[in-house]
Amino acid sequence: MKTVITSTGNRKDSKFDKRFGKARWFCLYDESTGETEFIRNEVDEYRHGACKLAVARISRLNPDKVISGHFGPGATRLLNKKGIQMVALEERKVTIQDIIDEIKQK
Repeated sequence: MKTVITSTGNRKDSKFDKRFGKARWFCLYDESTGETEFIRNEVDEYRHGACKLAVARISRLNPDKVISGHFGPGATRLLNKKGIQMVALEERKVTIQDIIDEIKQK
């Protein structure tokens, strides 16, 4: 299973970013291999359309789910259409490694 996690930086000790379309980075975590890859969200500063473009960007990574804090209605509709599960996480002060560790425990 592949999971995309929204991140403030490009390292595992980076903080989780609650903003989906405006997140600075996406961390792709592959549960089967344990590998992580960080992908720059090139639309994080767009005023309009960031969520739609972010969905297009991450859908090319073929994730099974996305973990973020907030998904707007446009992102929700597009992610549902692509069959990508959304997990809304309210905790703000966790790192990407904290989230990966939790995924491993399940």
